[in-house]
Amino acid sequence: MVRIDSEKSALLLVDIQPDFMPGGALAVGGGDGIIEPVCRLMGSGGFRAMLATQDWHPVGHVSFASSHPGSRPFDVIDLYGRAQTLWPDHCVQGTSGAEIHRDIPTNALGAVIRKGTNPLCDSYSGFRNNWNSRGERKATGLGGYLKELGISDLFLCGLARDFCVKWSAQDAAEAGFNTWFIWDLTRPVDPASDESVRRDLLQHGVRIIGSDQLK
Repeated sequence: MVRIDSEKSALLLVDIQPDFMPGGALAVGGGDGIIEPVCRLMGSGGFRAMLATQDWHPVGHVSFASSHPGSRPFDVIDLYGRAQTLWPDHCVQGTSGAEIHRDIPTNALGAVIRKGTNPLCDSYSGFRNNWNSRGERKATGLGGYLKELGISDLFLCGLARDFCVKWSAQDAAEAGFNTWFIWDLTRPVDPASDESVRRDLLQHGVRIIGSDQLK
């Protein structure tokens, strides 16, 4: 069992938005299946802070396949010397698909970190953007905010397991947080990636747990 220290622990909800749900612009299989257990966990009262990230892309974002003539969603291109997956247009600023899912009690969230707002740079992690044209990964300010609150332990859930939750967890661990990845409260874009996701998380010092291990 993993004890949640109510003085030092935070829960981070990653991109729980309609566009990632079944029927959404970038649907993650079974994504809606995490909503109810995430809400129960939020209501447990065990966390000092609860926060969320929100994909919030401008129209014509560089990660959209529609921004690259002749490309299709899920093609991989070279962008600034690194591999960039191209996505369907999703989580466009101001659209209903970009909102935090209506069943998430947003009044319980201490902060919402909007990411992917730079039209020329993608952003998977809640802590840092992806690489820009200068080879930099700019910080979002989330790490500093959590440290100001006295948070040392971070628990993550959300969508998608193999992209935004994974990157956020790895960056959290690199920033010095004790990091727990709540596996059953995530879903992947590509289920075949699960083995490599587990391996990458463990290599970064992230602990993988199930929600039934929390107390």
